[in-house]
Amino acid sequence: MESVYVDWEVGRVRLTWMPHKKITQDMVVTSVHSVCLWGGHVLLSYIKGRGYNYPGGHIEVGETLEEAIHREVYEEGYVKGIIDYLGCLEVSHRDNERFNPNGKYPMIAYQAFYRMTVTECLDYQGMFEASSRKWVKPVEVGRWSNDHELSKNQILQAALRSI
Repeated sequence: MESVYVDWEVGRVRLTWMPHKKITQDMVVTSVHSVCLWGGHVLLSYIKGRGYNYPGGHIEVGETLEEAIHREVYEEGYVKGIIDYLGCLEVSHRDNERFNPNGKYPMIAYQAFYRMTVTECLDYQGMFEASSRKWVKPVEVGRWSNDHELSKNQILQAALRSI
């Protein structure tokens, strides 16, 4: 397992990639994300304030993780497809001096990651949070994505190995 530190608006957070780690009932999952693959390209969605990243977001009340990822990739990329679970990121605030125990996020939470084999790429409407989408070759993800190194390297490679 590999870890990196990132500075998010809530402070310095440690992210640890846990490939294939099973999500259990006692784990707090705050978001879902997907590496969407179509025709040898990877989908990146542009979110204002965050730049280009894999589509994903928060889970709505009553949704399963799988329902949430299908909704998020549709809203941010206008795609549909078949998903496979890749693993999760552990998001740890243990080293975060600004951590607020009464805040929005718990001390330890998880982000679930999937690979989607896109079966339908629909006309882009831009009606939701993302303002655009971009299809890039896997080797170009690092150039376009504003995300952390685990996302651009280990998670992307896990998605490509799963093909």
